[in-house]
Amino acid sequence: MIFTDGHVFITGYCSMKKEQVVNCQFSVWYPIFKKHTIKSLILPLPQNVIEYLLDDGTLVVSGSDHNTQQTHTNNNDSDAEEDIQWSDDETTTTVTAPEFPEFTSRALEAINALGGCVFPKLNWSAPRDANWIALNSSLQCNSLSDIFLLFKSSDFITHDLTQPFRHCSDQDSPDPAVNYELVLRKWSELISGGEFRCFVKENKLIAISQRDYTQYYQHVLKQEEQICHAIQDFFSQHIQYNFLDEDFVFDVYRDSQGRVWLIDLNPFGEVTDSLLFSWEELTSGEVAHQQEGPAFRCTNSEVTVQPSPCLSYRIPRDFLDLSTGEDAYKLIDFLKLKKSQQEESEEEEEAQEENTQEEDAQQ
Repeated sequence: MIFTDGHVFITGYCSMKKEQVVNCQFSVWYPIFKKHTIKSLILPLPQNVIEYLLDDGTLVVSGSDHNTQQTHTNNNDSDAEEDIQWSDDETTTTVTAPEFPEFTSRALEAINALGGCVFPKLNWSAPRDANWIALNSSLQCNSLSDIFLLFKSSDFITHDLTQPFRHCSDQDSPDPAVNYELVLRKWSELISGGEFRCFVKENKLIAISQRDYTQYYQHVLKQEEQICHAIQDFFSQHIQYNFLDEDFVFDVYRDSQGRVWLIDLNPFGEVTDSLLFSWEELTSGEVAHQQEGPAFRCTNSEVTVQPSPCLSYRIPRDFLDLSTGEDAYKLIDFLKLKKSQQEESEEEEEAQEENTQEEDAQQ
């Protein structure tokens, strides 16, 4: 997944070509390795949907199997315990989301075909930086509205749609044409401690890193040898010489039975997070020549645990609680604060008006 771990741009180490980025599109590699990865469906993304995703206006979620109109009515409720007046005018504002009936129908059909729960992404990226906005803080989606909410809130998705070749070395060549697609993957409960990122140079597996390096997993440290052997066997039997490039990065998942699954393919370059390695190490040959097999790194103690790289994309928890209504007490406090501020403002205006009238009377 390109750009899914944060934008880690380091200049001078890799010469990633636009063709390599094109080859890492999901629809390019999925047919090659379909037997060894999670079941997925691919839907062409219409131009009007792309325009909707890139619209910077107010977030109004479309494509839902729910009501696509949000109505806000500002009036006085005599039965309410707290009489909070948000506006002097009694108005009703209706904001209507754009509709994509044909695309919505195809998407819902695909979601149902995959069991009703999916993991969404575009050609390269998943909206991992936007999971904070989902009510379940997860990328699990049950409807197109869930997907649109994540996509419209994700910088990674925006980068896919606007600048997929930005950090390629062959900038003088024209950008390849991109047919954007919605990728729906059958939802699977993957344990983060079972995910690993593998680096391949000249069709040789040179390095393996724990995928979630922000956490310490005791079993990873204990089973390092078994994990390495399992991934090496998987690579030599199913991946090596079968991909379109000889330099690339692939992500795998090792399940509780020891079976290895392909999760994603990424360009061998700075746009892909090198995790517990550095791109200087990976490209200089330093890692490859240290030992016969691939170098393996994991978080080896709780002391080295690090914060998530996606934290910088999140909003304060209080704001999220208010926006979702999860914490009723925070919402009540917020409304009381707004009422108090409004009353203070009205008192100031009245005092100012009285002072003006007194000055006029004295003159």
